[in-house]
Amino acid sequence: MEKAKTALSQFINAVIGGMMIGIGGCVSLSCDNKYVGSALFSLGLFAIIQFGYGLYTGKIGYVPLRKPAYLLECLFTLLGNTAGTFIDAILLRQTRVFAAISEKAAASVDVKTGDSLISAFILAIFCGILMFAAVDNARLSNANGGHVEKTIGTMLCIMVFILCGFNHCIADMFYIFLSGSLTQTAAYLPIVILGNSVGGMLFPLLKKLTDKPFEKQ
Repeated sequence: MEKAKTALSQFINAVIGGMMIGIGGCVSLSCDNKYVGSALFSLGLFAIIQFGYGLYTGKIGYVPLRKPAYLLECLFTLLGNTAGTFIDAILLRQTRVFAAISEKAAASVDVKTGDSLISAFILAIFCGILMFAAVDNARLSNANGGHVEKTIGTMLCIMVFILCGFNHCIADMFYIFLSGSLTQTAAYLPIVILGNSVGGMLFPLLKKLTDKPFEKQ
């Protein structure tokens, strides 16, 4: 019973996390200036970090440092994030805002799905690296009372991944649901999820491997 409550709590937190990323995507699409849009998108991740909501790309990097059961939490989070972005997209489709952002969302999806799978995978790896950097920076900043560093670090990581055109699976889900482009993403999304996972785990895994000999001394 307790495990079921925990899983439900994780899922709900992940739904909210997905909705916050959707809100970030909405404001980014609403901005004509890409620099302003990328900065405002960071509100989504900042809220997730600040209030403890769940985000797959923020959690998956810790897999090499946690027990195997933690992977199940990451999968619950991915499902919840998917549901959250879907809810946002469905609700926004009923509003006047949809007309202003739907074409931009469709154009973004066309560019991403028109890319080669190897390119999509590599760009997703870079995004995964940045997402782990943002979340781990927030963890360290909270421990040291560095609230300014947490805010700036979150914003910079988000701005860099957007301005560089890196692929973020949860943000992309929102754009896909918003544009109704599900049929053309069957191969793209799994590749991006995998790339984000590899990128998120890359530095923690390397650090774990290189730290082992020193820990034994």
